[in-house]
Amino acid sequence: MTGVSGDGEAKPATAARIYDYYLGGTHNFPADREAAQAMLQVLPLGPQLARTNRAFLRRAVRHLAESGVRQFLDVGSGIPTEGNVHEIVQQVAPDARVVYVDIDPVAVAESLELLEGNELATAITGDLRDPRSILSHPQVTSMLDFTRPIGLLLGAVLHFVPDDEVAYDAVGQLRAALAPGSYLLVSHATADDAPHEQDELDVAHDIYRRKTATPLGLRTRSQVERFFTGLDLVEPGLVWLPLWRPAPDDPQYFADDPKLSSGLGGVGRIP
Repeated sequence: MTGVSGDGEAKPATAARIYDYYLGGTHNFPADREAAQAMLQVLPLGPQLARTNRAFLRRAVRHLAESGVRQFLDVGSGIPTEGNVHEIVQQVAPDARVVYVDIDPVAVAESLELLEGNELATAITGDLRDPRSILSHPQVTSMLDFTRPIGLLLGAVLHFVPDDEVAYDAVGQLRAALAPGSYLLVSHATADDAPHEQDELDVAHDIYRRKTATPLGLRTRSQVERFFTGLDLVEPGLVWLPLWRPAPDDPQYFADDPKLSSGLGGVGRIP
């Protein structure tokens, strides 16, 4: 299925714009809304899951900024709508630099419009599965100093790289480029202890496979932990998203039963 952009060009649904729709954003097309609604038929908590993940991202990047990190590489960023990384970290440190990376060129174009006038934040088109092209991109190398700590943000993106070999290799290459004192942030969908039936998950996988170019693949807790091998996990470790340093202004959708968030989040420091 396709949507139509303002220039009349047909656009397929993408994970970035489905996520934007769930967050209540306006940077999405009919195809994205149709795919999102199809997902809600089997996973009706989609918007709550998205907002819980966004809340984790806000808390974690604020912690990194307050810990002295002044550079951020957000891979699989989607569209930086209200309350995203550059707004949060530049409130803590106005000199903080942010590079957003997404595979969806429409999301990147929307991002550049939203970032107009902010000389310390930009967006590029890039594929997590090709980390070398991200690391060598002229805007990345000019904006970020890889001899100093960087916060590498992989929020809700690795489950769109279902091939384990590709995913672990990509994260390994990105980590290897970072200076000591850098951080890795990961949030990841999981079926561990989650309330969803396998047939519901199969339908969700099929929707992403048919309607977007980003197939979905969940991982277990131990598989997600593997991304942090060799890193010093920041307390409280790898936990259900609502349990990572909760704040009073967080959404309370899953406060009574955090595993219903269906997502794990953690932050690790490169020694």
